[in-house]
Amino acid sequence: MTALTERLRALRHEFHRNPELGFQEVRTKARIAEHLRNLGIEVFEGVGVVGVLKAGNGNRAIGLRADLDALPITEVNTFAYKSQNAGVMHACGHDGHTVMLLGAAELLAKDPAFDGTVVFLFQPNEEHGLGARAMIDEGVLRTFPIDEVYGAHNLPGEPVGRVSTRAGVICCSESLFEITLSGQGGHASMPHVGRETITPAAELVLALQTIVSRKLAPSSGAVVSVTEFITDGQRNVLPGRTVLKGDARAMSPEDRKLIERTMRQIAAGVAESHGVEVSVDFRTAFIEANNDADAASHVVAAASAMGLEVDGDRPAMSFSEDFAEFAAVVPGCFLLIGNGTEGSNGRPLHSADYDFNDELLPLGAELWAELVRQRLPLTP
Repeated sequence: MTALTERLRALRHEFHRNPELGFQEVRTKARIAEHLRNLGIEVFEGVGVVGVLKAGNGNRAIGLRADLDALPITEVNTFAYKSQNAGVMHACGHDGHTVMLLGAAELLAKDPAFDGTVVFLFQPNEEHGLGARAMIDEGVLRTFPIDEVYGAHNLPGEPVGRVSTRAGVICCSESLFEITLSGQGGHASMPHVGRETITPAAELVLALQTIVSRKLAPSSGAVVSVTEFITDGQRNVLPGRTVLKGDARAMSPEDRKLIERTMRQIAAGVAESHGVEVSVDFRTAFIEANNDADAASHVVAAASAMGLEVDGDRPAMSFSEDFAEFAAVVPGCFLLIGNGTEGSNGRPLHSADYDFNDELLPLGAELWAELVRQRLPLTP
């Protein structure tokens, strides 16, 4: 194990032991800022942490982004560096993403064989889709203008270090919906007397599943899922109020808008047929993440130069990513890197027994450094 690998491993374990939720990453941000300053990199602290490293006289700049936040999950792993923050866990690998980027910062600071500027973007609160927009609203892209932006996420179930990406949509949007049905509750023995809401709500759950099969092609990648069914009913009391909550995914703004429009039409129709009132709240938390074709080709070139296994046309992922906000402003590319298939490294993201694979730390750091060298080449 090289000295760099050992340092990165120790740092990743430190972050894993001390996870923090979105917009609460106080210790994490302070530790990142300290590490960057120790490398001689300019540091700017705000909503997130930004490091700026310049070399040569080039006027081009690229951004590299990592996410910081953990999840409200109680860790069940038993290794020595398991979470010490009760009920909070790095179950998505953001600890590893952060350390890969810090590793790249170290490699580039010690050997600045590039011509231009690298902007290291350490973003809070990715899990709720709020951190990237908060940094953009704060002015990070005006203060530190970049020509391209790149981000990465580990992917359990794929071979360690396998890099995959694609041009176009790489991650779905996520929209959260809440449908409230209001009527008149009553006695369970006399349902005809009132206007109970559990029956129309149950009907609505099934009707919403026709959006993808009848309004959108099954191959569209869209998903509509009801995840909560809440009533004010009791053992022998029919509810007068029922709330359905759920999640909708789409691979294009057009499909996302069609889902919302159709959902409102179906809800209104079901409610009218049962004589109850209905309201629909539909809010998009994550927009679709779109990869620029040129940026995606640069990721493939950098990974190939390292001899890594590469897939430049992988299927789009059904999960959502806050990186989409950066890529909507600046041409960018989001990539996946295999986390392995064995033990906790192969557990699904967001599972209580997941762990980031330390073997990725030097690979990810070198991948970022190689990308910088290729995109900001030294002039002869």
